[in-house]
Amino acid sequence: MSVRCVVGMVLVLAATVMAATPTGATTLRTPEACAASLDCPASELGGFSASQRLAFVRLVESTQLPHIVPGAAPWRNIEGVLEMFRDRDVLVPGDWTSIVDSSILEGVERGTALALKLSQDTFGNPGSALWASYLEQLRDGQLTQRGVHDAAWSRAEQASTDHGVAVAAAVGMKPSGRQWRFYEFTELYRWTLRNEPTVLLALAGPLVSPRIRELRVPFLTWFTDVSNDVPAYHGSALAWSLSEPDPVQGANDAVALLLAYLPNLFDDFQRDVGG
Repeated sequence: MSVRCVVGMVLVLAATVMAATPTGATTLRTPEACAASLDCPASELGGFSASQRLAFVRLVESTQLPHIVPGAAPWRNIEGVLEMFRDRDVLVPGDWTSIVDSSILEGVERGTALALKLSQDTFGNPGSALWASYLEQLRDGQLTQRGVHDAAWSRAEQASTDHGVAVAAAVGMKPSGRQWRFYEFTELYRWTLRNEPTVLLALAGPLVSPRIRELRVPFLTWFTDVSNDVPAYHGSALAWSLSEPDPVQGANDAVALLLAYLPNLFDDFQRDVGG
C-alpha cells in the first residue's frame, strides 16, 4: 500500500470529524472549486452532501469534459445514483457508503485531470488511470462498439469502488446489512456492463417472462446506458427500498441477483420508454 493511500485513509477519518463540526466544515472547498481545480481528494469530496456531490459531477461534465470529448455525458449514471441518495437522504458523511462513493468521485476527478494533462498524480486511486484511459479512448473514437465501451466504463468505476471499499476497511468502517445489499446491486450493474452477452442469455431463459424475453435487447440497452440517469435512479431507488430485508433471498451470484430485481426494473423500463 502506497504512502499516499495510507495518508488518504487518515484524511478520510479527518473528514468524518470535520463533517461533524461547523468549524471544520468551513475548511472544505465548494463543488465549484473542486470541479475547477480537479484536485480535491476523497477526504474533501466525502464531506459533501449528496446534492453537493451531484453538483460536482455535473460541473466536471459541463466545464471540463468539453475539452476532452465535446458533448459527452458519461457519468449520468453516477448522477442518477446521487439523485437517489439526495431524495432518500441516504448519505451520511464519513459512513461506509459515503467513503466508497467519495472514492468513485475521486477517480472521476483525477481521471479527468490526467486526460487533460494537468497532472500525473492519481491520488493513489487505481480508477484514476482507468478513467483517463476511458476518456482518451472515447475522444479517439475507440469505444464506438457498445460492449467495448461499457466494459471500459465498468472497469474504471470498479477500480475506484474497490479502492473505496479498501479505504473504508482500513479505517475500521464496516457497512450495515442494508448498505452491503445496496452495494451488491451496484456490483451487479458493473458486472452486467462487462458481461452483456451472458446477461442476454439469462434474459432468454425459462425463468423469465415471455414479455421480457421478447424485449430483452432494448431492455438491456436501456439498463446499461451510462449516459442516462433514469435507469440508475430507478434501479438504485429500487435496490435501496428492497435492501431491508434481503430482497434476493440468498441469491449468491450475479445472474440470480439480476433475476430477483428484473420484474421491477422491467416495469421502470416500460414506463421510461413508453412501452
